[in-house]
Order: sequence, then C-alpha cells, then structure tokens
Amino acid sequence: MTRRWPRVIGAALTVMVGVWAGARVYLSRDASPIYRGSPVGAAKPSETTLGELAPRFAEAMPLRAKIPDRLPEFSLQGRDGKPVSIKAWAGRSLVINFWATWCAPCRREIPLLESLQRAWADRGVTVIGIAVDHRDQVLAYADELKIAYPLLIGEQDALDAAAAFGVADPALPFTVFTDRRGEVVALYMGELHRAQTDLILSVLQQVNQDQVALPDARHAIEQGLQRLTQSAG
Repeated sequence: MTRRWPRVIGAALTVMVGVWAGARVYLSRDASPIYRGSPVGAAKPSETTLGELAPRFAEAMPLRAKIPDRLPEFSLQGRDGKPVSIKAWAGRSLVINFWATWCAPCRREIPLLESLQRAWADRGVTVIGIAVDHRDQVLAYADELKIAYPLLIGEQDALDAAAAFGVADPALPFTVFTDRRGEVVALYMGELHRAQTDLILSVLQQVNQDQVALPDARHAIEQGLQRLTQSAG
C-alpha cells in the first residue's frame, strides 16, 4: 500500500447476510464514513472487456484513498448520448449508485433505488445510476426494467468518476450519499438494503434541514449501522 487514510478508526463489523457476511466498516473521524461489504470486482477496459469479467469478491480491507469532502466535478453521457455534468443536480441531495449490468448485486438493488427515487424525490433527493459498462448493454437493460431515475454511462470515464470519489480500484456496487450543499455524507460499499438506506437518508434529511451538523450526522450513521448489524446478528 502506498497511501493510507489519516486517523483511521478500524471498526470491524459483521454485516448483512449471505455473500455480504463478514464485511467491515472503516471510516475517518473527520471524513465521511465508508461502509464496505464484499462487492464484485470491476476491471478496467484495458484489462478485460466489461461484461465478460467473472464475478469475484474483494477482500474486506481499508480503501487506499480518502474520499473527498465534497462532490467532485465530472461529466458522463446520459441516455441520449449527450454529456451531462453531475452539477446538473446542484442543490439536491444525491444517491449516486455505481453499477453494471453484469453485476448481480447491482441488479438486485435497482427495485430499491426505484422506490427511493419515488419516495424521496419530493424531499430534494435524486437517485443517479452511474453504469460502468457498455452503452448499448446499459440502454437495453434500462429499457427492459423501465428504470426511471437518471442514468449516466461510461467505461474508462466512469472509472475515472469512481476514482474521483477515492475508489481508485472500484468494486461494484457502491453508493455515495451527498447533502444539498454537495458535501459527501457517506460512501457505502456493497449491496444496499432498505434498513441501511432509510437510516442514512433520515440522517441526511436532518443535515439538509440544519438540524444536525455534518460530523454529528456521520457519527449517527456509523452508530445506527452498528445497531442494525447487532440486531441482525
């Protein structure tokens, strides 16, 4: 490892069930929490063709780069092929989900993401899917499932967007939660589940309403996820 997180708190957790069991939580005291399960490894296009990669599970370990405090600037193609800046949703909280059509946990998340978009759109939250995959495969799959939330699509440029969040060697899925000011509140590695997303979004809403400071919100998310883990165990 050439880089390490500053002031890392190792808070090992056993989370979720099945293939997500044995995951750990790693977070920085001042940075947004990172919750890591066992996501499916993604390869860069130069290494293998996207969609042909056999699923493999990454080891639970600290990420090697600190995620940014604020939403980084990047643009990717929308469904119509035109570039779309992530800043197009300025002023809204974002649930940014990195996924691929060949990733089974990613596919399982889609109904939950759809329900989040419906439930939270009127409260200033937008779900955005970033597909690290071939454009034609993404469009066909999105049409088949009738995905209603915004989609951004890319290959190397989508990997670059993942790297901008500090995930230089991406494993899918992972999801970034930002507040209305563009501050990164949490980054969740692995498959999302209802209880975890409801917890994160409820705390995020308190941040948006200036009811809780961001460091306290991050701590509340950490503690809340620990309680969910303990109750599930």
